[in-house]
Amino acid sequence: MSTIVTMRKKLLEFVFESARRLHPKETILLLRGKTDKNMIRILEVLIPPLATYGRGFSAFPAYMLPIDFSIIGTAHSHPTGNLRPSVEDQNHAVGKIMLIVAFPYRGQENTTAYNREGKKLTLKIT
Repeated sequence: MSTIVTMRKKLLEFVFESARRLHPKETILLLRGKTDKNMIRILEVLIPPLATYGRGFSAFPAYMLPIDFSIIGTAHSHPTGNLRPSVEDQNHAVGKIMLIVAFPYRGQENTTAYNREGKKLTLKIT
């Protein structure tokens, strides 16, 4: 059975706005939520402490994060418009999922969710 990721539209809009403001640099955000069997619910989007935003990369020092088991993954942008995770994305994945938003950051067609191994997940915006 496929994993389903759900997220409220206003949270996705927050991710898009972060990406638009930093474009052409990448943004990175933390996703807080809950998991239950084959369902992952994104409930909050957080700005990581001391994040670095650059052309072709974004990062944050993981040691600065508090111990928080409700952080289920990250969201980051691809200013190039490519929705596929890179090898670097997969090697530096935090949590269970990664949400990628791609230029022009307008709608669900510019968003995809993946697991740590790079397998595409079903994303439902509510």
